[in-house]
Amino acid sequence: MVTTVYQEKSFRENVNLVFDIAAATLEISGGLAYVLKGAYNVYQVRFPVKIDGKIESFIGWRAVHSEHKLPTKGGIRFSPLVTQDEVEALAALMTYKCALVDVPYGGSKGGLVVDPKKYDDAVMERITRRFAFELIKKNYINPAINVPAPDMGTGPREMAWIADTYMQHRTDDINGLGCVTGKPLSLSGIPGRTEATGRGVVYGIREFFRHAEDKKLAGLEGTLEGKTVIVQGLGNVGYHTAKILESEDGAKIIGIIESDGALMDRNGLSVETINTYKKEHGVAKGFPDAQFFENGDAILEEECDILVPAALEGVIHLENAPRIKAKLIAEAANGPVTFGADAILRQKGVVMIPDIYLNAGGVIVSYFEWIKNLSHIRFGRLTRRYDVNQNDLLLKVLESNGHKIPPAISEELCNGPNELDFVRTGLDDSMREAFQQIRDRFWSHEKIESYRIAAMAIAIEKIAISYQDRGVYP
Repeated sequence: MVTTVYQEKSFRENVNLVFDIAAATLEISGGLAYVLKGAYNVYQVRFPVKIDGKIESFIGWRAVHSEHKLPTKGGIRFSPLVTQDEVEALAALMTYKCALVDVPYGGSKGGLVVDPKKYDDAVMERITRRFAFELIKKNYINPAINVPAPDMGTGPREMAWIADTYMQHRTDDINGLGCVTGKPLSLSGIPGRTEATGRGVVYGIREFFRHAEDKKLAGLEGTLEGKTVIVQGLGNVGYHTAKILESEDGAKIIGIIESDGALMDRNGLSVETINTYKKEHGVAKGFPDAQFFENGDAILEEECDILVPAALEGVIHLENAPRIKAKLIAEAANGPVTFGADAILRQKGVVMIPDIYLNAGGVIVSYFEWIKNLSHIRFGRLTRRYDVNQNDLLLKVLESNGHKIPPAISEELCNGPNELDFVRTGLDDSMREAFQQIRDRFWSHEKIESYRIAAMAIAIEKIAISYQDRGVYP
């Protein structure tokens, strides 16, 4: 009997292997490629916090992958499983992601080894503020140099604590609120930031479905309406992706995979109902209107049109890749498909929309929030009423010439765009334009065999041009 030994690469090795293949399709020097590939610097902190009369020690990192543009940008995740290797890999992905979607940032990432479920809110605030202070001391939080955002285990609450800590120590920084993004609206956050990554995933899938040639690659046709979808991870990204696909596009969510198991119903699941149940009970198990599976990972292998891994990296790997039956994999998480699994899936004819593109919605809307913070004015404040007046004049002209305008359209034109409208249309435009660049490179370059390599090649090329135009050569 022959035993197959699966040898997976680390997350960072997976990212670097994709980089190497993509760089080989470009005419850039080996020295410049080496500069673009490695982390610029990594800062490790260890600090004590007194909790219930005892001293606990915490370790964290902030990695900067590239400063070809400033500030650098990237989330901060709180997890007991965070490692320096993971933080460096995520920082690299942020560099490539920002370049691909034309957001003028370098890439960064932060992580703190902590389990937020273990501590109450008051303790988590103390831990967060102390971690922030350690980063602020070395300018790893600064609106002009390094701007964090929410990630796994963090959200608007943590960003508010970090922003407040920064402003307490940098009282003379007029742009202090721009030191982080993903803040609550009361602290100059921006509407649509919480949903941004998930909505960006949907915008990316929609753009894919606009191109018949691309759909044919995956054995798909028509629109998203009625397409069967399995979502792995009902966190912030997975929830908004699934909810929007269900409510706005008419897709059928047939499976939702959570940490304690999976729910499945081929007739379709109610995303909002499941999310409400999960908030009330903390788990998916026991939800009455679907079949529950203890082994949630097995549902990744169920037949569906679209599989959306929206949680951890490496969930589709060498061992389970041969059994994946999805036609299209939409990578809502960072690195959900390993390098080895990618090769197996492509041989099977599975099409993958890569993470470097598809989950860029968060950083795109973070960019909008940062611009808002630096300009100290909300989007539309100077132009909205002008647009409303112009629309009103247009309606009057049309009606005076005998045209009847439906009341719903008339009301929308008279209300004008609000800040959320600006955010969503800006995100949609960014995702459309980036996908068009990816597919153009994919279809026109004989050495490029996947969207993943096309996206990475475009990102590397843009960063290389930035270095070369500045006169920076290795």
